[in-house]
Amino acid sequence: MKNRLQTICTALTVYVLLGCLLFQGKSLERMGGMWLFPGMAQNFEKEDVKMSATSYIKKLFPLYRYVEKKVEASVVVEDTMTYEMILAQEAKDELRVSEDLTVNAGTKTEETAALSMDKLRDFNYLLSHFYTVDSTTMIGPEQLNADQLLAKDMKINTKTKGPKVLIFHTHSQEAFKDSNSKDPSTTIVGMGAYLAKLLNQKGIETIHHDGVYDLIGGKLDRSKAYQMSEEGVKKILNQHPSIEVVIDLHRDGVPETTHLVTNINGKQTAKIMFFNGLSRTKTNGDIAYLKNPYIQDNLAFSLQMQLKAQEMYEGFTRRIYLKGYRYSLHMMPKSLLIEAGAQTNTVQETKNAMELLANILAKVLL
Repeated sequence: MKNRLQTICTALTVYVLLGCLLFQGKSLERMGGMWLFPGMAQNFEKEDVKMSATSYIKKLFPLYRYVEKKVEASVVVEDTMTYEMILAQEAKDELRVSEDLTVNAGTKTEETAALSMDKLRDFNYLLSHFYTVDSTTMIGPEQLNADQLLAKDMKINTKTKGPKVLIFHTHSQEAFKDSNSKDPSTTIVGMGAYLAKLLNQKGIETIHHDGVYDLIGGKLDRSKAYQMSEEGVKKILNQHPSIEVVIDLHRDGVPETTHLVTNINGKQTAKIMFFNGLSRTKTNGDIAYLKNPYIQDNLAFSLQMQLKAQEMYEGFTRRIYLKGYRYSLHMMPKSLLIEAGAQTNTVQETKNAMELLANILAKVLL
């Protein structure tokens, strides 16, 4: 059996090599064709067809076409499996950050980053002082160009009528240390409602959407939360074309020993974090089926918010977190995913954070 297989493999190799030689010249093609396959060679002469080596081999060996079809089919299946795997990973992975979360009240892990443009133009300085890059992804100076990101206009058009900001929650069930499970106003949904109220008071017409996307059959299930929230948000955007800013407001998850809090103007205030998805992982590269045409706009928005926050309320924000998936940042250029405090923060600490966040948004948007 082994000898038969070796003989077949050798014969196939010779046929393939001779087949390739047929394309070195027409006379050689005819000669080789008549020697190997006289009937087929006559057809080639009549048709006077110039075929690629791959096409020739396909015509000579039907088995090749079968194998090719099997490979194509397997690629489609693999892509589908990868797509489902990445969506599932995106759904569960958002809060699994790898930054150092040992920050407690009254402590600082680094000196305050200077805001001079000369320093911000240095990619390494910008990255090391303002960002945490998750180990699953990567970013380069072509994406973190301070001049380009800070030059993007984030101002809203106040001359047109209608709401300008939409706040929603992909994860509506996120709560705080002293939240009441029967009172949504004490959860992240309540924080979104409070932020919307503050923005409306500042003259920025804002809609708060309290749709629930992380409960299925009454049980917590986030496996399709981002797909489901996208459907709900897009309906609102279609109903209100005046909306320019979309904010997906979350609450982070940290070790129970971590308390993300700072004292600002005499108030214990939960820290916030801006979160960017790059639709790119080290394993898969750019993820085509999680396309986001607004990545640069997203990066510009979060950086401008980060710098304004540092200018107004030093120590209020954690570093911008960059991760590999897309999340909810692809529906509008001016999109933010914000982590407001964590499960170890109190409701009041997070409400205090909403007041500062509203002030920062007003400065950047108006």
